[in-house]
Amino acid sequence: MKLTISIFLLIVGVINFLPVIGVLSAETLSGAYSVELMGNDIIILMRHRALLFGLIGGFILYSVFKPAYQMAAMVMAAISMLGFIYFVWAAGDYNASIFKVAIIDLVGIVCLVIVSVLKYVNRNS
Repeated sequence: MKLTISIFLLIVGVINFLPVIGVLSAETLSGAYSVELMGNDIIILMRHRALLFGLIGGFILYSVFKPAYQMAAMVMAAISMLGFIYFVWAAGDYNASIFKVAIIDLVGIVCLVIVSVLKYVNRNS
C-alpha cells in the first residue's frame, strides 16, 4: 500500500515540478503554454509562477520520503490543480496547450483521490 501511495504521489509531484523549467527563459514558458508573453511584467510573473510550481512539486516529492508531510502536500497540490482547472473552465476560451495542462492536472487530481482513499482504507484497517 505504501508503495502504491508513493507512486501516485511521485506522479503528482512530477506533474507539479515540471513547470519549473519555465524559470530558465521566457521562450520556454511561451512554448509550454503556446502563448505570446508580451512585456517583462508578464514574463516576471510567469517565471515566478514556474518557481512556485517547483516549490510545490518539490514539496510533494519530499513528502514521498517524509509521510508526515503528505497531507499538507496533497492539499497544496489539490488547491493548485483544482484552481487551474476552474480558471480554464471559467474562461471558456483557451488554446490546446492550456487544455492539455488542464487534462494533466485532472490526472493529478485523480491520483490524489486514489491516494486519499488508500490512506483512509489503510488508516481504518
